[in-house]
Amino acid sequence: MHELSLHARVTLLAAVAVGLAVAFVSVAAYATVRQQMYRNLDDSLVLRASQAAKSGVLTRLDNLQGVAPEALGLSDIRLGVYTAEGQRIGAISSVYPPMEEPELAIAQSQEAGVYSLRTVGVRNGEHYRVVAVPAQFCPLLHGCDENGNETVPSALVVAQSLTPIDRTLHNLGIVLWAVGLLGVIGAALAGNAIAQSGLRPLARLTGEAERIARTEELKPIAVSGSDEISRLALAFNAMLAALARSQDRQRRLVGDAGHELRTPLTSIRTNLDLLAQADKKGGLRPDDRQQLLDDVRAQMDELTNLIGDLTELARDTPQVRNAELIELSNVVEDAVIKVRRRAQSLEWDVQLTPFPVWGDERLLGRAVTNLLDNAAKYSAPDAADRSTGEGEPAGRVSVHLLDGVLTVTDSGPGIAEADLPHVFERFYRSSEARSRPGSGLGLAIVKHAAEQHGGMIYARNAPTGGAQFTLWLPHAATQSR
Repeated sequence: MHELSLHARVTLLAAVAVGLAVAFVSVAAYATVRQQMYRNLDDSLVLRASQAAKSGVLTRLDNLQGVAPEALGLSDIRLGVYTAEGQRIGAISSVYPPMEEPELAIAQSQEAGVYSLRTVGVRNGEHYRVVAVPAQFCPLLHGCDENGNETVPSALVVAQSLTPIDRTLHNLGIVLWAVGLLGVIGAALAGNAIAQSGLRPLARLTGEAERIARTEELKPIAVSGSDEISRLALAFNAMLAALARSQDRQRRLVGDAGHELRTPLTSIRTNLDLLAQADKKGGLRPDDRQQLLDDVRAQMDELTNLIGDLTELARDTPQVRNAELIELSNVVEDAVIKVRRRAQSLEWDVQLTPFPVWGDERLLGRAVTNLLDNAAKYSAPDAADRSTGEGEPAGRVSVHLLDGVLTVTDSGPGIAEADLPHVFERFYRSSEARSRPGSGLGLAIVKHAAEQHGGMIYARNAPTGGAQFTLWLPHAATQSR
């Protein structure tokens, strides 16, 4: 079956289903007709034999021996009398009906309403339905008196040939076989037509899928109707739309990545060319050489961070895999310690309360670190590692975690209203941010991590000044692992 086409399987299944139904109906009809015909025959034989035994016409010796059933046109019937002493009596020129133990028992018992009924002979050959009823036989040619003193206990035996019934059942079987065969053929033709009509939309959908695989054009398929094939086409269109969006994101990511990677690579190559040319002319001064090497290292660090961010975003998985139970306050605390080392001149206001979540500790740690790095970068006017010179902090960063809501507020200039809807887009950098280091992927990674953990992130300008980012994550008790 698995090697056949769907069209062939539908046709075959329709033929088999109808064939089984026809076979069941035919067997039931044949059995019912056969049983009814035998029942009618038995009732007729018993009734006629009982009436003949009561009338006494066939139980007189002269009538029984003188008139053969064939003379009355009853060639399929045999008549006889079986006495209680075991004597068999019938027409002289006729064959006696079967008279054996069952018929002898009826002759000897003489119980009212009792009779024997059986089939004698070979199936598909000469066989009879034999009935025996109690009777009083008159063995005298001149007849017996009305009181029945001269009669002897016996059984009137009537045998009816089953050939007519067998012939009728045989013809019925041929008709049922013919009708069943025609029904199966008709079902196969109907199944073939239904398969052609029903599978035509599926064939069209298959052709469209093959066209898309061949041309890579993710155009939606025209859908009409509301049946299962239409629902499949709608699901296929939804899949195409998701694939098109993913493809657009990949193309945009590759294009933006190529543009962003070109800048540090060009700077590194330029600095290395300067070093090579200077070495040919006798070399640079130690301070200039060290400054150039520091610039190369900074560009290498920027390139490394950019590649790491691109790798994280390129995964584009819908949810975190292999999640584990982690304490979010510990993740935030580790990120604060890490960023505080790089921004020692800032004042840090940290308030944390325990909050368990299911997730990826590495991804959440990277997201929180990006938030804190972004706040530290914009909190200081020039650099986060330089104070005002009077012992006062260069800026302030507030980090509050309460009931799964992490709020990070900086003391920078805030976010322009035109830039607020775009701060979480990949490679987006506002006009104020272009003069500062960074790839424009940090906040995109924060949004990516929040969505993977079933949370959300949004930005706004704090009432007291500066930008405020709010990250919300669901509690571990409300998540499935």
